[in-house]
Amino acid sequence: MKNTNKLHLIAITLASVLLSACGGSAETVIIEREPIEEVSDEHDHDHGDEYLIESMGRLAVSDLSSNSVSLLDIDDGSVLDTFTLPNDATSITNSASYRYLVLTARSSDEVGFLDGGLWREDHVEHLHDYQQAPEMADMVLAGSKPTHVSAHDGILAIFYDGDSDAGVPAGIQIVTDTDITTNTGASASFTYTQNMHGVAKPWGDYVVATVRRDDAQSTSANTILPDQVGIFHIHEDELELEQTLDVACPDLHGAAQNHEFLSFGCSDGVLVVHQDGDTFEALKINNIAALDGVRVGTLYGHENSEAFVGIASSRATGEYTLVTVNPEENEMEELNWDAQTGAIPVAYSFSFDGAHFLILDSLGNLSLLAVEEHNGHAHIEFEARIAISQLDLSLMPDGASFAMVASKNDNHVYVSDPIAEHVLQIDIETMSVESDMELDFVPDSLVWLGIAEESEDDHGHDHD
Repeated sequence: MKNTNKLHLIAITLASVLLSACGGSAETVIIEREPIEEVSDEHDHDHGDEYLIESMGRLAVSDLSSNSVSLLDIDDGSVLDTFTLPNDATSITNSASYRYLVLTARSSDEVGFLDGGLWREDHVEHLHDYQQAPEMADMVLAGSKPTHVSAHDGILAIFYDGDSDAGVPAGIQIVTDTDITTNTGASASFTYTQNMHGVAKPWGDYVVATVRRDDAQSTSANTILPDQVGIFHIHEDELELEQTLDVACPDLHGAAQNHEFLSFGCSDGVLVVHQDGDTFEALKINNIAALDGVRVGTLYGHENSEAFVGIASSRATGEYTLVTVNPEENEMEELNWDAQTGAIPVAYSFSFDGAHFLILDSLGNLSLLAVEEHNGHAHIEFEARIAISQLDLSLMPDGASFAMVASKNDNHVYVSDPIAEHVLQIDIETMSVESDMELDFVPDSLVWLGIAEESEDDHGHDHD
């Protein structure tokens, strides 16, 4: 590592001791290495564990100044490979089973995939893990202005906004990791009659997605935003609209789901959807006074959390308010995360097990909030904070900000610092920095890929 970053990591570790009474760190040196050979399927073991790979996963890090993404091996911090992406302004996220990096190019009307090289297969008598070098996948999906991508229960739903100027309507495609591996295209799809800025959420044998009415009927102030939610049943290679919920959601934007509910942000509150047998029902949780006229436009959920976290922010004023939304209690409450003066949230995430909610702010601090239940009441409250940067914030590169992603197989979170050009691995159980992965570029977005594990508290559930 460079001496400056060594000193920087020491400063961060000392800051974490002061803030959370925890300490300790270990450096990770990046070493380029040869491509990993695929694990052989020829085993002669009696125990299923012999087929499993112990890996913390891989980290996809996009470059702010170029159209490229690097894949890092979290286990040793090495750079496995760097890929130049086929389209400019490509956003990245994970596929439904975390094997692939999803490359969404809204301006080029394409969705591509990059194989992260770690995955698990169910061989009935045992689970079998594989690892190989990352590589670009052959499959590319096409559609007008792909924007929102949502994964749940092994299914990825891609929502295409469509283009009013070109007369192209919105659409939905769903795809699994198997579809990507076999290059068979989308499993099923649906085409609307008009464009909209919408979203689709997989839900068992259904997809719960937005519906835009004619402008004369819409309750949205901005009619490009839908105001209804529809229930689409997956029938072989197509989606069939079976039910349109009768509770309106004006200016719908933002959606999340947990083990029992789906939630959608509306200008007048949060729409909550629940399945009851073969039908779905909806109710509206009205906005509270603390929002002061600003709507919830972003939502976060987790299988193990009864409460959703909603973000209400104003582009005009820069002000923001966090709320918890409790569907079981039909309640919305303001969330106090003990924000420091001048701190603006830049990234949010639930932890792997859903026991904590994480907030990364513009001052370079990571806040840890406990997700708890008191007498049946879901509650989220501030627990600890760690400084992830001690550098001069005025040195932040133009267009850059701190970024974060949580692991899906343990309680680590990864935070990028564009000023120091590195990624920190943080153990959220001790709120301490464990390693420092150096980069030779300014990091933009982070995505975790690998073999996800169910946390001990994961709900066993059936949406049917």
